[in-house]
Amino acid sequence: MVADVATVGATVRMLRRQRNLTLEALASRAGISVGLISQLERGNGNPAFSTLSQLAHALDVYIGRLFHVADNGSPVVRAGERRSLDVGRPARLDAVHELLTPGRSGVLEALWITAPPGYDSSDSPMSHPGEEFGVVISGTHQVFLDGTCYVLEPGDSITFEGSVPHWYRNAGDVAVTAVWVVTPPNRATAP
Repeated sequence: MVADVATVGATVRMLRRQRNLTLEALASRAGISVGLISQLERGNGNPAFSTLSQLAHALDVYIGRLFHVADNGSPVVRAGERRSLDVGRPARLDAVHELLTPGRSGVLEALWITAPPGYDSSDSPMSHPGEEFGVVISGTHQVFLDGTCYVLEPGDSITFEGSVPHWYRNAGDVAVTAVWVVTPPNRATAP
């Protein structure tokens, strides 16, 4: 099931208001423009996954929470029933991120990621509280940690602190498939 931009925008607005944040305060926390957040809250635009990740961390939630889809109560997520976190931008080479965890309230999120040849997120490096773990299933994935490139082949894994600026690239000619786990800490005390 894919959450549309209007659903994501309504969830961002609700979470922002629950935290008594102005658009300006959320923009400052997330490091993105007020206009972009305003546009998203109105259900417009096609925000990048990294933008949604920045918003989630600024709102003290894991990214899956932005995609308000009711839980079915089962601990099993069938391959054909994964929630897609890709809000769709057909004009660019975007990775598809699918949620592997069934609920929205856990302490970790697990993602099935498919990155097409040419995928490159270096234009929007991420940095956030928590820890990340990834394992490559197929293809060759480049993971950059503070500018240092780590090349992962099938079966290789990596673990790192989310606070280290990081980005990803598929410089190969086949799609990369990987499983990624992100564990944000309890951010209740974050500024």
